[in-house]
Amino acid sequence: MTKELWQDPFQLMVPLALLIGTLLAGLIVRRVLFGVLGRWAAHSRSQLDVLITESLKGPIILWALILGVHLATQNSRIPKPYLHYVPTTLQVLWILSLTIAMSHLAGSAVRFYGNRFAGVQDVTSLTQKLAQVFVVSLGLAWLLRVVFDLNPSTILTTLGVGGLAVALALQDTLSNLFAGFYVSVSGLVRIGDYIKLSTGEEGYITDITWRCTMMRGTTNNLVVIPNNKLGQAIYTNYNLPDTRLGMSLSFAVGYESDIDRVEAILLEEVNSAAGHVDGLVADPAPNIRFIPGPGDWSLQFQVNFSVAQFADQSLVQSELRKRIFKRLKREGISMPFPTRTIVLEEKTQA
Repeated sequence: MTKELWQDPFQLMVPLALLIGTLLAGLIVRRVLFGVLGRWAAHSRSQLDVLITESLKGPIILWALILGVHLATQNSRIPKPYLHYVPTTLQVLWILSLTIAMSHLAGSAVRFYGNRFAGVQDVTSLTQKLAQVFVVSLGLAWLLRVVFDLNPSTILTTLGVGGLAVALALQDTLSNLFAGFYVSVSGLVRIGDYIKLSTGEEGYITDITWRCTMMRGTTNNLVVIPNNKLGQAIYTNYNLPDTRLGMSLSFAVGYESDIDRVEAILLEEVNSAAGHVDGLVADPAPNIRFIPGPGDWSLQFQVNFSVAQFADQSLVQSELRKRIFKRLKREGISMPFPTRTIVLEEKTQA
């Protein structure tokens, strides 16, 4: 056969032309398809073109190559025994490439569209990985069933004892995996939430992976928490049930001050600041309380207000202190400092 091909090279032209033609057709189809998707997405403001382009940019060329090899081998004079494994190999490559492409598309779709539905929390890395693993599992089951004529349930039953041994060996890993899944779906901790653990660590949740939860601390450093530890920890989520956070600060005035007038001034200043200080919200309405009231050296008032989110508290407290301090000075209200009077008694001898 090889001798005949060398004597008549024209026999190679048809398979080679089919292979090259199929690849060129694949490039043309990809260009036309992506162009149509791009124009459609431009009018609909959809991310579908980005998802499909990222997921199918490479596989389309591979699929064209697989089809080209199939057509070339079917239209060549190579003896059939030499082509015995070619169809099976091409089928395996096609299913694997399709599974990988669909897995990538599923992960991208979860990432892009997961937050667009009402009530859905931010998508974590664990959620994307679970979607991709699900698609890969379906692809492998399809491969075993269609190509190799194997029943996946039979294989799982056969590997049952071995799977139990692996599960015992990976107990900590599986514990973190299931704890991370619980944390993701429970809605008690979400991406972007500010939490504080009972052990003192605090910061913004940046991601939840299959092994750990990552948090950006107040010093802008990365805090890594194993998922099983977070699932058992006592923590405060400052973003639930509402991002608004109640705050308070204290001001002390002299004993000669009029209590009602001071309360009115403080409330007026806080209400006027609500429209000018970023992060200070007017709902719920601020209030003034005569707490703790008469002290050792002054009358003390508590100013209660709310900020839009945890990160706003420092700025709002600073701005309110400056505004109230300046206002009290303009109104001529004294703000005394602690004093102590020492009385010395001289005893006379009888």
